[in-house]
Amino acid sequence: MKRESFALGIALLALSVNAHCEENQAHHGAQWGYQGEAGPENWADLSRDFVTCKAGNKQSPIDLRDAVKARLPALEFNYRSVPLTVANNGHTIQVDQNGAGSLKFQGQHYQLLQFHFHTPSEHQIAGRTHEMEMHFVHKNDQGQLAVVGVLINRGKENTALKAVWDGMPKEIGTAEIAAAVINAGDVLPAGRHYQHYIGSLTTPPCSEGVRWIVMNDPIEMSPAQIRAFKEVFSHNARPVQAREDRFLLNSGIAD
Repeated sequence: MKRESFALGIALLALSVNAHCEENQAHHGAQWGYQGEAGPENWADLSRDFVTCKAGNKQSPIDLRDAVKARLPALEFNYRSVPLTVANNGHTIQVDQNGAGSLKFQGQHYQLLQFHFHTPSEHQIAGRTHEMEMHFVHKNDQGQLAVVGVLINRGKENTALKAVWDGMPKEIGTAEIAAAVINAGDVLPAGRHYQHYIGSLTTPPCSEGVRWIVMNDPIEMSPAQIRAFKEVFSHNARPVQAREDRFLLNSGIAD
């Protein structure tokens, strides 16, 4: 009888632990996406961790228009080649960049963490949407984020990203491309003028305080490359958000 009571107690304890874990997971691991009930307009309702997606006043992306001309500091990209690892995380294609170098911006050094892709572009230029957009995500020693956005037009094949596209997982998972390396600097546009504003992550939890650097010059991808991405992610872009009273500065129109 005691053995049966002990077993029952263990079973009830396990059931309680499992229920708590599921509740915790539902709160911290809320499923979000780009369409339907899990889409951007509902992100703030999916988890209390996502409230900034609706309550924030410095959200990204925005429509880049009416920028103020400014003498902004030059961007110092110090990237190096690293082994190529390509991941499909269910929301985008991401290339991890551990040890790939840094960006110096406004006197701060930001280590490059990863880059990933959106279609269509998340930022607009005076109302115009581009085919795709690439985000280079950086973090400094204080935990502050700087994201470099590069817009993508339809054009010639992008040879710098060919190995990424060749190894792109069509299902959730990670692919390590044997003997392949990539240098993020090879992907950047030749021009170094940019627009800068303070915004947020464009995915939940939509944390604010992100330093956005959107390059003025786009890069190109072939129609086949764009089509290949859209076969995996047909739409993974957050709509533009209200600019509010934020400054938008453009280094490319200074006197």
